[in-house]
Amino acid sequence: MMYGSFTFSEIEYIRPDFQKIMKSAGELKERISKAGSYGEVKACLKDMEEMTGHMSTMSTIASIRHTLDTRDEFYEKENEYINDIMPQVMPSLLAVSEAFMDSSYRGQLEEEYGKQLFVSMELQKKRFCEKNIPLMQREAQLTNEYQKIMATAEIPFLGETRNLYGLQTFFGHEDRKVRAAAYKAYSEFYHGKEERLEEIWDELIRIRNEMGRNLGYENFIPVGYMQQGRTDYGASEVASFRHQVREEAVPVCEELYRCQRERLGVDTLMAYDEKRVFPDGNAVPMGDEEFMVSQAQKMYHDMSEETGEFIDFMIGHELMDLVNKPGKASTGYMTSLLDYKAPFVFSCFNHTIFDMQVLSHELGHAFAGYRAMRSQPVSAYYDVSTDIAEIHSMGMEQFAYKYAEQFFGEQADKYRAAHLQEAVTFIPFGTAVDEFQHICYENPELSPKERTLEWKKLEEIYMPWRRYDADDFFDRGGYWYHKLHIFLYPFYYINYVLTTMGALEFAAKNVEDHEKAWENYLKLCECGGSMSYLETLRYADLSVPFEEGSVGKAMEYVRKVMRL
Repeated sequence: MMYGSFTFSEIEYIRPDFQKIMKSAGELKERISKAGSYGEVKACLKDMEEMTGHMSTMSTIASIRHTLDTRDEFYEKENEYINDIMPQVMPSLLAVSEAFMDSSYRGQLEEEYGKQLFVSMELQKKRFCEKNIPLMQREAQLTNEYQKIMATAEIPFLGETRNLYGLQTFFGHEDRKVRAAAYKAYSEFYHGKEERLEEIWDELIRIRNEMGRNLGYENFIPVGYMQQGRTDYGASEVASFRHQVREEAVPVCEELYRCQRERLGVDTLMAYDEKRVFPDGNAVPMGDEEFMVSQAQKMYHDMSEETGEFIDFMIGHELMDLVNKPGKASTGYMTSLLDYKAPFVFSCFNHTIFDMQVLSHELGHAFAGYRAMRSQPVSAYYDVSTDIAEIHSMGMEQFAYKYAEQFFGEQADKYRAAHLQEAVTFIPFGTAVDEFQHICYENPELSPKERTLEWKKLEEIYMPWRRYDADDFFDRGGYWYHKLHIFLYPFYYINYVLTTMGALEFAAKNVEDHEKAWENYLKLCECGGSMSYLETLRYADLSVPFEEGSVGKAMEYVRKVMRL
């Protein structure tokens, strides 16, 4: 591991020597199979982690710098090269994992590090076959193309050229005509790209389903679930959860939007009105990026000793890039630089409540990664399954409510109310995204226009309040095209919904007993990926969202807080 004084911009990028890595992996496999003691096998595990950790660090640096400026040809080519060669490297790395799984010292490894180490290895083995290598390479090309289309958006609006994040700033504008015009410009951008987006999505469905068939499945869905690290629940549990959302969450959201319509004094709440939560304006951050980060530093120092240490590390090593810039990818994420035990946070501030969500949501991810990298004995446990990871982020959003005055002043209550409403009204949308993906992969014969019609049908079920004011493209179902997770991260999106349940549970517990709630949250962060999903929930004293009544219980809390 590398420590000491560094900043992200100063880290030298050196392309990983993938041929050397494959050769070293072969040598490691031999060492493991010939090991005469447990100590020798442990030494192999350490060497494996150092090798893959450095490869991951350099690959991640290339990816980050590519998303920082998608017009930078050097990092665009590096990113393409890495995406192209990684599937070729995977068989060598999986062979090392198999050697560990077959080792006569496996029992001692499990005793020291826990069974989840081998659960993860088995999952990697089950979801990979060499026939899928060219398909994975093509998948990466297509997802990169989608991301670049989004990142390079140049939309003329009110006399300036704006990217997608910049345009969304106007969705909460005080002038309804400006809101409507901004929404129309947003729709027209996607409508203008519709033909190519249809082609990308059609090919992604085809090649991903082929990946699934190559692994012995009917379609891609089981592989998508494995990619999300799901080991103790499946599609049937998610389907039952979606049913609860339709029954319990959709009516609450209809009430929230009815109240909003009455506050705004409009006959019909249009889609372009949804972000305008209050008639006299939504909460707006009191300052720019520098101000917001300085307030975040104060917040995290007050929150706990652990969070104070974490935020100083992030700022001191320049591990956040938050300013919206031309060419910057239209996304937000947290990733990790394993060599430095360092999280990195990427986003695009737009001077709305979204900025505060970045400083709690993405930094919630980062805090969990920071703690896991300092608490867990192997890097395999630094990462967590995505359904747990989003509890870290959305839970931190709830703990940050206490500090809203620092960021919004007298508008703090507006922020809290709008943020909670957004979290709740997201639930049906996020669930619809998940069901849409199931429909598409289960019915690959659907034409592009038929798929878009399926989205329209789902909107009528999950978002019956949604009105697009005669916008032809969105009216016929085009809204789904903007959700990059559908293209880039299959079956990820339901995690945001599942974890909203955990976040709301933390919110309720925080009111009852802050010390106990924070203790459980810290346990959740520090255990990393050392346990399965259900085991982790039990360890952090959280409910299982699939259980009957879980969504209803969460909605009871929302009704109480929002006075519905």
